[in-house]
Amino acid sequence: MEEPEKKIATHGVRCFAKIKMFLMALTWAYVSKSLSGTYMVSMLTQIERQFDIPASIAGLISGSFGIGNLLLIVFVNYFGMQLHRPIIIGVGCATMGLGCFLISLPHFLMGIYEYETMISPASNLPSNSFLCVENRSQTLKPTQDPAECVKEIKSSMWIYVLVGNIIRGIGETPLLPLGVSYIEDFAKSENSPLYIGILETGKMFGPVIGLLLGSFCASIYVDTGSVNTDDLTITPTDTRWVGAWWIGFLVCAGVNVLTSIPFFFFPKTLPEEGLQDNGDGTENDKEEKHREKAKEENRGITKDFFPFMKSLSCDPIYVLFILISVLQISTFTSTFNFLSKYLEQQFGKSTAEVVFFIGLYTLPTICIGYLIAGFIMKKFKITVKKAAYLAFCLSLCEYLFGFCNFLIACDNVPVSGLTISYEGVQHPLYVENNVLADCNTRCSCLTKTWDPVCGDNGLSFMSACHTGCEKSVGTGINMVFQNCSCIGSSGKPSAVLGLREKGPECANKLQHLLILSVFLSVIYSLSATPGYTVLLRCVESEEKSPGVGIHTFCTRVFGGIPAPVYIGALLDRTCLHWGTQKCGEPGACRMYDINSFRSIYLGLPAALRGISYLPAFIIVILIRKFCLPGEINSSEMEIAEMKLAEMESECTDAHRSHKFKSDGELKTKL
Repeated sequence: MEEPEKKIATHGVRCFAKIKMFLMALTWAYVSKSLSGTYMVSMLTQIERQFDIPASIAGLISGSFGIGNLLLIVFVNYFGMQLHRPIIIGVGCATMGLGCFLISLPHFLMGIYEYETMISPASNLPSNSFLCVENRSQTLKPTQDPAECVKEIKSSMWIYVLVGNIIRGIGETPLLPLGVSYIEDFAKSENSPLYIGILETGKMFGPVIGLLLGSFCASIYVDTGSVNTDDLTITPTDTRWVGAWWIGFLVCAGVNVLTSIPFFFFPKTLPEEGLQDNGDGTENDKEEKHREKAKEENRGITKDFFPFMKSLSCDPIYVLFILISVLQISTFTSTFNFLSKYLEQQFGKSTAEVVFFIGLYTLPTICIGYLIAGFIMKKFKITVKKAAYLAFCLSLCEYLFGFCNFLIACDNVPVSGLTISYEGVQHPLYVENNVLADCNTRCSCLTKTWDPVCGDNGLSFMSACHTGCEKSVGTGINMVFQNCSCIGSSGKPSAVLGLREKGPECANKLQHLLILSVFLSVIYSLSATPGYTVLLRCVESEEKSPGVGIHTFCTRVFGGIPAPVYIGALLDRTCLHWGTQKCGEPGACRMYDINSFRSIYLGLPAALRGISYLPAFIIVILIRKFCLPGEINSSEMEIAEMKLAEMESECTDAHRSHKFKSDGELKTKL
């Protein structure tokens, strides 16, 4: 009875361990890892508010994924072939799940999120303590004595998110090199490009799902289920609102762990696709041959690594392409990381709306552009030179059209004492002495308070106290303040919670921006495919693996990791009003000078991209003078290979290095 069961189990594993099953599992792994990455970027603003950290720290958290990726990229690229590749990929997926879980952990350690407000005072204070009261007690002011101030636990909890993102980067490392090489080794040569295309298509679904998940989680309050949301005095458009960011990371953790399970059932080697191989002895022989082949390849890679490095560093087109990639990746990384913050501040939308717009308008058009570009490259058999011209022209057009973004702008929200005077006159932004006026000096308001209200005169104020309001009616978000001395309207001046909403004109500008982003995304995606083709074909075939690895390493070290940090630091300098923690320490930024914010957010990436077109133009000139490896005619290559095969039969005893030299001379003669 035991033997039949064993045979059935073995047969089941054999049926499972097929190249198409591996392709399906790897595609889901691509979806899950891109889902996690995109969701992380979409929640950066929520994490920034949750932990009261500046944008520069948020940028560091975003770039930490690349740090984790780089810790293993060299090991995986050059020694991964000796290991059990499916199991290593499975461990990587599980590691990504662990990283996502670690990111969500602070939510369960910190307790209830308490946003900055004066409407929920301590129980020993009178109910009208947030209104205009003469001779206000100093108990509302944050203590300045460090001995009396207990540091909030959340101030250092962002380190969990940082470490979790590093672990997520470590787990993602083996997916691309080991997964693709496994398919290349055991798939039919004619099927391999199709399988790689399926992987790339699957990778595009992850960001769409991630952004939709981010939009959903951002619309839910962070402590939903633990607090009564009817008592909240903030809405999703408020800069103090924090969505349920932790829910999405738990979802990502579960998806990544489930994705890892199938990889533990795949063998180290598979029968080559299309071949019948039922004998156990034959399978063992093939596995042994593959093991020996892998060892030889890795010894060759290790031995030839430094010659490859020397050859690549002497290739001007390759070096210039890396320089272009570093500059371009810096711009796109910084732009994408802070896109939601920019749209929130510029157009007054909530994170949920902004993330949904990005997922709806931008990513699908990029996918369509990639497919169109691939079809054009295949249909018209675009050569390397033509691909370089095409990529340069399309990218330059997209860059020039991108300057239209500077024209689509909204003004700062009129906040008395910050962006405008109490009389409604424009004045220099945020001079601390201008925060108070004659109408509220008797109220003893705190200058660093941020609990904004909107008066019926169309102006916003930093708090009900700054508005000079003496009375309130209602509760929660429906609270109305009355008898406000700083509102110059006739009758009974009143104010409601929240900043003034931006008008329909600003909403129309947002629609124009989204339409422009669709147009720019299509052009960008059309230029990306031929541009990457130039990278692959400007190096010899045996140098492609280290060439792509070095390219990835350089773009992440010099572009993807530092760009969000220094862009975030520059954006912090445009902050008009910082939030205040319980101990009086500055928290997350509540309001930016949107004009300065726009100049840095759009201007610096535009400058970096502009510089990148100088080496790109040099590449276009160099390609006209050089004959690249990818430009060899296929028919000529077939004839050369036939003649080389004849010569190899006569030179079987030649040394390997001497043989390579002879082949090179023969190719030159041919």
